[in-house]
Amino acid sequence: MSAAEAARRTLRYGQHPDQHVEVTSPVGSPRGTVVLIHGGYWRRPFTAELMQPLVPMFTADGWVVANVEYRRGSEGWAATAADLTASLAAARTAGEASRLAIIGHSVGGQLALLGSSEGDAVVALAPVTDLVRGSRERIGDGAVEEFFGESTDSIVAASPVAHVPPGGEVLVVHGRDDARVPIEHTRDYVEAARSAGARVDFTEVPQLSHLHAIVPAASHWPYVRTWLEKRRG
Repeated sequence: MSAAEAARRTLRYGQHPDQHVEVTSPVGSPRGTVVLIHGGYWRRPFTAELMQPLVPMFTADGWVVANVEYRRGSEGWAATAADLTASLAAARTAGEASRLAIIGHSVGGQLALLGSSEGDAVVALAPVTDLVRGSRERIGDGAVEEFFGESTDSIVAASPVAHVPPGGEVLVVHGRDDARVPIEHTRDYVEAARSAGARVDFTEVPQLSHLHAIVPAASHWPYVRTWLEKRRG
């Protein structure tokens, strides 16, 4: 545990082993809570450990960090959607301050955008925004079909582009050379969200691979941290 971290604890929001939030608190009085939501195209091998390297950076900035795990894989979309709501409610209780920022990567970005009304600010990193298009283009080696099967209604319901405008203030970051989630999907999502009246900031990073988006040393993080700092009160 680093000097910036005062305590780490687990909040459970259900009986399933994946229904938990790892909460790490900074030294001193926090001014808000950052929720981290991992990606992995809804596949079970990918866990909240993907986001763990970001935790020390945010506790050093004075945030309580709530790193979310959720049901995925064979559990299906209904379970994942329910866990999104429940985990964000649990994260609200994790910090002394009321401000809640949600940061999601890839499918975690999808979840962050869908849960945006529960937060005060959202950062979506290389988010999956259009599952209908993603199914047609077989993004993630056919991940949409693998997870949703032939449930067209669920695919539409799980698409952030079908739920514009998002709630709160939103920052989207995407690398132009991302080979896992096409940046064209994000560009179209941002245009749709803005047309619907949303306040969405969008940063295209010339060289940022999909997984490098969650590397703390990557070039976009100083901007993201400043953007969040202005919104935590």
